[in-house]
Amino acid sequence: NYAINADVDIKLPDPPPVPVNISGQNPQELTAEGIIIVDIPSNITLYEKKATTRFNPASTTKIISALVALDHYQMDDVLIVGHVETEGRKMNLIAGEKMTFESLLYGMLVHSANDAAYTIAENYPGGIENFVVAMNQKVATLHLENSHFNNPIGFDSEFTYTTPVDLSKIAKVALNNKTISKIVGTKAITVSDIDYTNFHALTNVNELLGKIAGVAGVKTGYTENGGEILVSEIKKNGHSVLLVVLKSQDRFKETTILIDWIFNNFAWKNITDIIPTNR
Repeated sequence: NYAINADVDIKLPDPPPVPVNISGQNPQELTAEGIIIVDIPSNITLYEKKATTRFNPASTTKIISALVALDHYQMDDVLIVGHVETEGRKMNLIAGEKMTFESLLYGMLVHSANDAAYTIAENYPGGIENFVVAMNQKVATLHLENSHFNNPIGFDSEFTYTTPVDLSKIAKVALNNKTISKIVGTKAITVSDIDYTNFHALTNVNELLGKIAGVAGVKTGYTENGGEILVSEIKKNGHSVLLVVLKSQDRFKETTILIDWIFNNFAWKNITDIIPTNR
């Protein structure tokens, strides 16, 4: 039996400030078919469009691939390049090349290299098939019922899909991982194999990184069926906001428009200023 001391003063942390649309204005018409904007600390949605509609995630699939890989690999694990994936964006890996997992992770998240994602999955216990199983197990643990993946890269498939809200949740989990958070904010880096024989220059696909102050990642995506996709974290004026834009005709321009809309129309207020407490 435990005695409870009623005199103990338990101090709970103050809730984070909440974003309030002080202008009442919504974003102008955008081509993006799916959008969600979330204030990360309070988890309040600032704007959404078809937030629960399924879309092809394209290379934003690699966020889940990174989470699964980090559950298994250590950063200094050495992986051997087997099959070299040549379709889509690549870091030009060579069959038989020995790379650290860390270098391949940079390749997958910074350069969005399909050959890096394939190598990571191929070296996983049980290979590609088991890696994809683990991807969907990860989705299940996050309780995302409208997301499913059948490859580690994000190639178009009727069995690979997500929604704006699901993708925002995946991104938030990823950003809580310090390794992923650091890598997705890297604009450019050169990595080598373990023998320092082959060097691979990696450039972040996200054009807003280093161009718009406060943009800290997260991941781009593009396929013919998926259209242009961009998941972004913006840190500004002490606030952190996550933007997901799916099936856009100009992901960088429209994300820029949304960033301007957020910080021109929202004010962050203490919840006690919005809902006065009884005294």
